[in-house]
Amino acid sequence: MPEPLPTPCRVCGGDTGTRQDDVWHCARCGWRLGDAPDADLPLPRVDVVYYLRYRDRVKIGTSATPRRRLTAIMHDEVLAFEPGDRTVEQRRHREFAELREGGEWFTLTGPLAAHVDEVRDRFGDPWPAYDRWLGDALRRLSS
Repeated sequence: MPEPLPTPCRVCGGDTGTRQDDVWHCARCGWRLGDAPDADLPLPRVDVVYYLRYRDRVKIGTSATPRRRLTAIMHDEVLAFEPGDRTVEQRRHREFAELREGGEWFTLTGPLAAHVDEVRDRFGDPWPAYDRWLGDALRRLSS
């Protein structure tokens, strides 16, 4: 069970973790507490397909920088993230084409609502999921 970290995680800002062999690991991204990615190296690219709700509509989009991207889009709620790039995004657009209202916006109903629930059930809350994927990508770079 995660416990409060002595200091916030330097990778994701998480505040809970677990101890393994006297070393704290962030519960949110899995990164070892105190370690940080090399600031001289670019962060790895982690593409996500995002589902944003605004009223009764959902925008299905993709970004490698979701924190920055989502600040530029009016929305009420971030519903879900799934790993994926434009290929996955375009597949979702085709899958829910009958619900398209225009551009990347779709009516939040029936099969799309069920899909969003499935994505959220599979990957969890969007921001912790993104932080886990980023932490995994950073570990792959450093190993």
